Formats: sequence, structure tokens, C-alpha cells
Amino acid sequence: MPEQSHDAAAAGSQSPLLEFEGVGQVFHTGKEDIHAVKDVSLSVNPGQVLCLVGQSGSGKSTLAKIGAGLRKPTIGQVRFEGRDVYDRKNGRAHWRSFRRAVQYVHQDPYASLNPIQTVYSILSAPVVKHRLAKGAGVTQKVIELLEQVDLKPARDFLYKFPHQMSGGQRQRVAVARALTLDPRLILADEATSMLDVSIRIGLLKMLTRLRTDLGVGFIFITHDLAMAKFFGAEGSMAVMRYGEIVEFGPTMQVIENPQHAYTQELLEAIPEADPDLARSKRAARMKLKEGSAV
Repeated sequence: MPEQSHDAAAAGSQSPLLEFEGVGQVFHTGKEDIHAVKDVSLSVNPGQVLCLVGQSGSGKSTLAKIGAGLRKPTIGQVRFEGRDVYDRKNGRAHWRSFRRAVQYVHQDPYASLNPIQTVYSILSAPVVKHRLAKGAGVTQKVIELLEQVDLKPARDFLYKFPHQMSGGQRQRVAVARALTLDPRLILADEATSMLDVSIRIGLLKMLTRLRTDLGVGFIFITHDLAMAKFFGAEGSMAVMRYGEIVEFGPTMQVIENPQHAYTQELLEAIPEADPDLARSKRAARMKLKEGSAV
């Protein structure tokens, strides 16, 4: 991989919203140490999209949890607005600001929502805790959140339990929960992988609208480069393998002109509907492999 700065904030002088510098994560087991993330340096600006792609076990979700403050890295720094989120000198106020600004959407909408709580209970809890509204204003805030994620009419969903909704509807509730605190960055961890293809597109279009309307940035984690292209065409892409970043650049540049053999393999995994085109692409990539080095 050619030397480069893994910086999603390439354009302009705007300071990064979230930065990883030399981040590593080691899991200690009884037999060996597992290096899940190795020396990762990345950053993302407000309103931008960073697609983090790679196969299962490449370290994507571990890095995302580090970025959301759900797991402290073994080594390296995570900086929010230029300050280390784990440095106690920055105070509890900075930590609270970080945790409100950076929200997480989990992969599994069946497991990420409490099955014994209604949609109203799930969405109203952070609203009440952080005193964003009170009285009748809480219900109105919940309705607004549901409308933002295209669950309409919103009142029809207020008192439903998760098992009474489809997978796509549940994931929209999960996104609404992430929006309750007016975040500046959302980490979407394989947020569409458990949904039907037609539902995935609808959800991605909704996320794109939120990014445009609210100015929310995204770290979009996926193993599917087609989804990354659809959602993050105007952003940047980092390709992870065995915990390391092996390729980085503007999303379309990485997809159209991959430099690393692993990225090429990920592209080969994208289904092609036209059999003739699929054969020609396979032949071209085989020639590319024969003359390329990892």
C-alpha cells in the first residue's frame, strides 16, 4: 500500500470531528494475544461519510466501538474536536459532549431494541434523561423522531413493541434512537446487512436524506462494497484487513481503481446481473492479479 495520510478530512481547513491516531486493540486470551486493530489512523469531518469496509473479523466493529467510546483502545488516541476523549484532564463535560455527539446504530435490529419496551419507551428515555422536553413535549419529540425516519403515521407506532414491526421498521426505530440527542456523527455498524435488498435501499436513502438535512456525518461499516458505493460515493473509503488499513482514498477512486489485491477481491465478490459482463470482468481481474503484487 502506498504511503498516505488516512484522513477523511482531506478537503478544506476544517478540523476533524473524530480522529483515531495510532489506535490498536489487543484481546488477551488464555492461549494468545489477538490484535484486533493495529495502528489505525483515520479522521472524519462534520457532515462527511467514511466507509469502513472489509470481511467479517477484519476489525471494523471493534474500531467502531472504540470510536463510539464503548471500548477503550489498548494503545493510541481517540480525539473528539481535537481533544483525547480518554484524557481525564479534559474533564467530564468533554466526555459527555462526545458521548452525545457520537451515536451508534447496531447491526441487528432484532437484538438492539428492548423487546419488553414500546417504541415510545425506547425513544422517550433519552429525551427525559437529558431533559430535552417535558410533559406533552416528550410525546411530540418522539413523534418528530419517528417522522424523521419515515415511520408514518407516527402515532401508529408509538405503542408498538419491537416484535410487532418488520426488520426494516425496527432498524428505523434504532436510527431514531440515535437521533434523539441531535448527534453530529453516527457510526452505522452493518446497519443494513440483516435486511432484504429492497429494504436496504430505502434505509440508505433515508440515511442520505438525514445526512443532507441534518448535516450528520457517518462512519458507515460494511462488508459490501456495493452498499458503500451507493451510500458513500461522495465520501472516503478505508479498507480493513486483519485489523489494518490496507487501502484508503475517495470512495469512487478506491472502487474504480483499487490498488491492493484484497480490495480487488472484495470487488469481485459483488454480484453482476449480466452474465456476459460478469465473465469479462472476471477475465480482466484475472489478468490484473497475474501482474500485481499484494
